[in-house]
Amino acid sequence: MLIKQISIFVENKPGRLSAMTDILKENNIDIRALSIADTKDFGILRLIVNDPDKACSALKNADCTVTITDVLAVGVEDRPGGLSAVMHTLYENGISVEYMYAFVSKSEDVAYVILRVADNNKAAEVLKTAGIKLLTSKEIYEM
Repeated sequence: MLIKQISIFVENKPGRLSAMTDILKENNIDIRALSIADTKDFGILRLIVNDPDKACSALKNADCTVTITDVLAVGVEDRPGGLSAVMHTLYENGISVEYMYAFVSKSEDVAYVILRVADNNKAAEVLKTAGIKLLTSKEIYEM
């Protein structure tokens, strides 16, 4: 149930994001979800892509600083309180969320959220027990 997320250290300079996306394009890598956190001098670009190992290799070959991190992809009811139910389940089980970001789905009644928590396996177990849908890597990469 774990999804591979690519994190790329990016200098906060004009053209750097363009260069990263060009590398992915040239290697036929499709972005499924993304998040960027930045400061004055640098940013961390987090990506969910259709082929994370190939993307990581291509980016490293272009001298990018890249890491792969396991995260969870959670299906959330697309209604008021949908995300609250997920957050409450994690909180009740002592699991803190380090960061999260959402992405668009093709389904009209489900939103998807990428979560990074300290203990992915425990979080996956408690979310499944609570009836919250976790996506497989295959489901995410084929979206």
